[in-house]
Amino acid sequence: MNKIVREHYPVEKLPEDLRAELGLTQTVTVTIEPEIRSRQNDLLVRQAIEQLRAHRARLPVAPSDSVERVSRLRDEWDR
Repeated sequence: MNKIVREHYPVEKLPEDLRAELGLTQTVTVTIEPEIRSRQNDLLVRQAIEQLRAHRARLPVAPSDSVERVSRLRDEWDR
């Protein structure tokens, strides 16, 4: 991950909304780090998970399917 650090950066070069919060300060240290995830990506992932769960909940599961699945898992551990 890249990180940009600028020491003694002139406040006059900052956007107005940031300058307004700094008062009479002349220089600042600016650190910029990219965000790892965006909120939009998190929302899309959550929606996809909910869709998969809803789809799986609609699938009928017979007791014999469950028993077979557990037996296969048990057999894997016995090897």
